[in-house]
This record gives sequence, C-alpha cells and structure tokens, in this order.
Amino acid sequence: MERFDGISVFVEVADAGGFSAAAARLNLSRSAVGKTVSRLERRLGVRLFHRTTRTQSLTEEGQLFYESCQKALGEIRTAEDLLESGRREIRGRLRISMPVLFGRQCVAPLLRDLLRSHPRLEFDLSFNDRVIDLLDEGFDLAIRNSPLGNGSGLMMRTVAEQRMTVCASPAYLEAHGMPRTVAELAAHEGIVYARGGEPLSWSFPSDGKAAEIVLPQTRLRLDDLAAIADAAAAGHGLAWLPCWLVRERVQKGELVRVLTDRPGLIFKAHAVWPRTQHMLPKLRVVIDKLAAGLPRIME
Repeated sequence: MERFDGISVFVEVADAGGFSAAAARLNLSRSAVGKTVSRLERRLGVRLFHRTTRTQSLTEEGQLFYESCQKALGEIRTAEDLLESGRREIRGRLRISMPVLFGRQCVAPLLRDLLRSHPRLEFDLSFNDRVIDLLDEGFDLAIRNSPLGNGSGLMMRTVAEQRMTVCASPAYLEAHGMPRTVAELAAHEGIVYARGGEPLSWSFPSDGKAAEIVLPQTRLRLDDLAAIADAAAAGHGLAWLPCWLVRERVQKGELVRVLTDRPGLIFKAHAVWPRTQHMLPKLRVVIDKLAAGLPRIME
C-alpha cells in the first residue's frame, strides 16, 4: 500500500495548480502537502514539479505520471460510486464545465438547488466558453451550446433548446423604424457577436425552404452576449440574442422584440460526458435535473 501514498495529494496539487490551493481543498497545511509530494518524488526518483517561490508546474515526467494517476483514481471513484448505486444517498464530486453566461444564469442555479437535496454531493464548476476536452482535462460533464462534432468516447443528451430573437431599444426603433421583414434587417445598424474576427450571421428558419441568412451593417462587434444586450438597450442597434437572456429586459420595456411573426433559430443545449458502461448515480441525477429544469428557466 505504500506505493499509493501521496498519489491523491499529488493529483490534487496538479488539478489545483499549486500547493497552497491544494492545501485549502484538502484542509491541510501547505507544508504538509509539500512534504507529501517530496516524499513521493524521493520514492519515485523523479522530480514531479518545477518549483519557484510563487508557482508550481508539472515536469515532463510529472505530466506523464499525473495522467496515469488521474485515470487510476477515476477508476477507483467509479468503483466506489457503483457501490453506492444501490443506496438512496447521492454522494461524491463532479467536475462540470459550462459556457460562462449560460452557465451562470441558467445552469448554476439548478445545480445549487440540487446541493440542497443531496448534502453529500459536491461540484467543481468551471465557466469557460471554449470547447474543453473532457477526457484530457478530467471533466465528468460538460454543457455545450455549440455543435458536438464527432467526439468519440462521449455520450450526449439534449437538455434544452435556446430560441433566438431580434430586439432593439424603443429609442432605436423610434429613430430608425421597425423592420417588418428579414430582408429589411440588412439596412439597420446591428450589434453582432464575433469571435476570432468572424461575425456570426443571423439565421431565420422557414418551413420547407432554406433559412434566410442576414448580417446587418455593423460598427460594433463583441464576443459577449451580455455586453451585446447592454449595447442594444443603450440604443446602438438591433441585436440577435437568446430569448432567455432578454426576457427581463423586454418585460421592463428596455428592449422590444421585432419580427415576432418569424420563428427564431433554435440552438440545442447538450449535456456531454465520457462514455462508460454504467452511468454513475450522481451524474444521472444532475443530467435529469438539467433536462427537467432548463426548459422552464428558458421559456
């Protein structure tokens, strides 16, 4: 059993990005964590971390050892969770990645509510708009709004649908007029979502026909949906945004939806997780919660 001493602490340091952060997670002193890792290095005969006065980073050998240990500990946790599957109590930790704005406003409130029902359930939540690699980065679950691609080794379940809408401030519409058709949008000033220099065109589905695509003229391109909503409310132009994001502003009269007779494009939100033979009870209860709760939040 001595061969396993210090491995869980080592993995925690690598996950946390440093001895101090790992010590806080483990409820240990920084000195105790450092000594545990040093003993492990002496036993293995390799240096696992590059150390400076402020930071610690994995060496090449440390990275290889970390990847193997992470997988092994994951297998152990899976075995423990399966033993719990016949019991009523949901317990254990899940690492979950989600888009920043959608995660903060829609997903996180449901997960916080779930913690009240399951006192021994734990979440490590990561808010990031990039598409993470669940297997390489050690996540148990990701919520994605983007196309899934052909990710092998992954499972997926649609948990919500996000309908898009065009909106603008009352002041903008009074000054520039209300667009009545999709074609008229091109003549208006638009506030456009763009990432990597590429603006996202606005798409409007049509029954039995190809979708109508338009990109309004624009002087304002942003990579944050909340900032686009702010700019639209301030009168800078039309914006194409998820209905859930603008609902309160519309109710308050800060924004007005336009082209309401046209169905909005729908983006599906997916829960994605690594493929396993048996779904863990803690993972199932989270996915079921999101599938039941997100559609109500986003109406």
